[in-house]
Amino acid sequence: MLTLNINGRDLQVDADPATPVLWALRDNLNLTGTKFGCGAALCGACTVHLGGVPIRACVTPIAAVAGQAITTIEAMQDDPVGKAVQDAWVRHDVPQCGYCQSGQVMSAVALLRTNRRPLDADIDNAMSGNLCRCGTYQRIRAAIKDAAAALEA
Repeated sequence: MLTLNINGRDLQVDADPATPVLWALRDNLNLTGTKFGCGAALCGACTVHLGGVPIRACVTPIAAVAGQAITTIEAMQDDPVGKAVQDAWVRHDVPQCGYCQSGQVMSAVALLRTNRRPLDADIDNAMSGNLCRCGTYQRIRAAIKDAAAALEA
């Protein structure tokens, strides 16, 4: 039994210590907002924050993060930066199929926490590990700029 701090709450997970965070979230804790994409940390669909830093939950074992602060997409609605990003996502009609969007939002939030005035190159760099098969990259960039402006207001 390991204790994981998820969205500010200590939760017990009865799983093998090698279990990826993604599967502990989805299968053990019923937090299904974080998605499985590739299982190899290549697509970003499984992005969560570990101490505020985006990580790929599909390859990170729970033993490596026990006791550290993990934040998932489920907590973004109550986070000022997360809310600004989600609102901008809606205004710019970013999602098409929507599958990658939780990971996209988590990466965008991490960017805006450290850079409130990102240039296109900053956005491209921060989002480079997140793939969107629908190709909504221009809308993602516009939404990030919009969220940044809303946070500055």
